[in-house]
Parts: sequence; structure tokens; C-alpha cells
Amino acid sequence: MPQQLGKILIFFGIVLIVLGLVFLLSAKVKFIGHLPGDIQIKKERFTFYFPIVTCIVISILLTVILNLLFRR
Repeated sequence: MPQQLGKILIFFGIVLIVLGLVFLLSAKVKFIGHLPGDIQIKKERFTFYFPIVTCIVISILLTVILNLLFRR
């Protein structure tokens, strides 16, 4: 049991490191979050932004990567 818990903690640690790197590098990649189809509404004192297409693209990429990594 302790070995499995250790593996799980290491896995989540790696996931957090990768997410941190993604957030650091996302500022340098300008097209992320600004794809055609992302919803952006600007009013005088209100801004609404919903990156629907960006979410779909990231979801597809993560699905493919995780399926390749965890295929049995």
C-alpha cells in the first residue's frame, strides 16, 4: 500500500510540474486562447471570455497523449 501511494504522489507531482510549465510557456504562445471560435464579448465595463475552441483542442491533445501513455 505505501508503495502505491508513493507512485501516486510522484505521478501527481509530475502532473503539477507539467502544468506549471504549460502556464509559464502559454504567455509566449500567442495563439493559445485566441483561436477562431473562442467567444469574447467586450462592453464598456464588462468583458466575457470563453475559450471554447481552445478547450476542445487541449482536450483532444490530452486524450491522445494519455491514451498513448496508458495503453495496455
